[in-house]
Amino acid sequence: MMKLVVLGLSLSSSWGNGHATTFRALLRAFAARGHDVLFLERDMPWYAAHRDEPAPDYCRLELYDSLAALADWRAEIEQADAVMVGSYVPNGVEVGKLVQQWARGVTTFYDIDTPVTLAKLARGACDYVSPEVIPGYDVYCSFTGGPTLRLIEERYKSPAARALYCSVDADRYRPTGADKRWDLSYLGTYSDDRQPTLERLLIEPARRHPEMRFVVAGPQYPDTIDWPANVERIEHLPPADHADFYSASRATLNVTRADMIAAGWSPSVRLFEATACGTPIVSDRWPGIDELLTPDTEILLADTGDDVAAALGRPDLDAIGTAGRARVLAEHTAQHRAAELEAHLREAATARLAIA
Repeated sequence: MMKLVVLGLSLSSSWGNGHATTFRALLRAFAARGHDVLFLERDMPWYAAHRDEPAPDYCRLELYDSLAALADWRAEIEQADAVMVGSYVPNGVEVGKLVQQWARGVTTFYDIDTPVTLAKLARGACDYVSPEVIPGYDVYCSFTGGPTLRLIEERYKSPAARALYCSVDADRYRPTGADKRWDLSYLGTYSDDRQPTLERLLIEPARRHPEMRFVVAGPQYPDTIDWPANVERIEHLPPADHADFYSASRATLNVTRADMIAAGWSPSVRLFEATACGTPIVSDRWPGIDELLTPDTEILLADTGDDVAAALGRPDLDAIGTAGRARVLAEHTAQHRAAELEAHLREAATARLAIA
């Protein structure tokens, strides 16, 4: 059995972030492999008001209210076999330094935002990890694979950069049999750099096809957006409702942030969650997507609104959803990622012993 301590952005609340669902799926599966998990979460007011999993049954969740309060958990961090610090953790650089000072076991940084992190590092504007801290982590687990892993090792001197893509909890994300309400859905928090793609691939097709039904679910969209009458808005959709949401969609849209398109090999958690529900994906393009799901048979790629309309009109749309689900269940579940994480941590532990 391995004892793992995780310091992450949030486990208790999925409001406005994709970290919580990622950690929930991964750590549930990791605990199912016989490991003990403690999750330490900074108590933030915006999450306190929206806690949709305050008492997980697969790990111990504890809140701390300041950087200084982490000292209360020093003994747990010292005694753990592995300690993981996630991206976007408040005071993450200082948290990382404390973890590297206290931990006797393996230390790892789990970057759920790798392309964004690297862009911030290049600008000298990253407050949750730094070039000085990265070499002190035994392994850098990255949401992005491909050439980015070598860059992390060569430019930032990580001893070991390893891909640890997002995944899906296949027990929670599956077809529910919900009646189809929408032709195309999108689930995601508002982002300036995603919005032009959302305009091109959902809002414009909605304007051109008033006979179709669309929906956008997620918080923080400005009041200035001119939504067509056939686009329904849902301000917040808790994870418990995601499977029904996807199952009620004939297809769903995947929109990728600009930094992640540039890096490639950066699947979003929504991509796997929706596909696990048997919902066909219509996605923007980025390098590496064809290594995760096969275009035209397991996923549909679109550059224009006309591409989206053509995708929605395909007679084999349901078959694409079925094939995508089979691929995800074979390669991209939380059980697959938990096994990969365990292998990365054991590899890092072996490397530490060799150095010692």
